[in-house]
Amino acid sequence: MKLLFDANLSWRLVAMLKQHFADCFHVDHIGLIIPPTDEDIWNYARQHDLIIVTNDEDFLDLVNLKGFPPKVLLLRTGNQSSLFIANLLKVHKPEIQSLYESKELGLLEIV
Repeated sequence: MKLLFDANLSWRLVAMLKQHFADCFHVDHIGLIIPPTDEDIWNYARQHDLIIVTNDEDFLDLVNLKGFPPKVLLLRTGNQSSLFIANLLKVHKPEIQSLYESKELGLLEIV
């Protein structure tokens, strides 16, 4: 499974999670104009089969409007440290894997 961290999450998550999610990237390091628009991120994720990891509800709106792909992992945790987010994603790795493999699901919300 491949993850793309939105700009509202730290780029440090990539290094923190590389051993658990081998293909993870941050939007600031994939060649998009900084700051990228939500539409730019959406299109990049769709083209590269990436799950967008975000706490921005605008991506929820895009899934509802456009469907998927790309798929979205929406974090409903409020403002938390990178360590908290990294640990949360590790704990929920089975659900994230199920989202990635599913033909029916385009959104996973983690509280």
